[in-house]
Amino acid sequence: MAQSRQEFPLEQQLRKDIQEAQRAHDQVKLDTLRMALGAIHNLEVARTDRKNKEYGQPLTEGDCLQVLEQEVKKRQQAIPYYKQGGRNDLADKEQREMEILQSYLQGSQLSDDELRAVVARLVDEHGKEFKRVMPLAIKETKGRAEGARVQRIVREITQS
Repeated sequence: MAQSRQEFPLEQQLRKDIQEAQRAHDQVKLDTLRMALGAIHNLEVARTDRKNKEYGQPLTEGDCLQVLEQEVKKRQQAIPYYKQGGRNDLADKEQREMEILQSYLQGSQLSDDELRAVVARLVDEHGKEFKRVMPLAIKETKGRAEGARVQRIVREITQS
């Protein structure tokens, strides 16, 4: 029998908020939070497949945050297409879902100063070469900072 893992605080918060959304009859929030939990579960299930490059690795809090970031990004990309197609109702729904998901990411995000400190430490340890520092910075800030922000700060520090 498979052993059950401990839930992360993020998952516990999602489950709690699902119950609150049910009580408040907020269908968009309910559907969005269920989708987010489902996406996290799908990642965990995908890691049981031997063909997956992350096979056998346990799920981390950073992985959960990364899943939410991906869902936010999907919505950011979909909104202009819905508006272009004249489907403002769907664009508004995607916008609301994106705002709901972003509220879970806000508390876990690194500030620019914290991000600069992480990058500065990596530059001290590994040199000022962008190609060497960038992958390390992405790995260390996984789920806690957007990739574009990390890239901008790594460029800023390695080129100064």
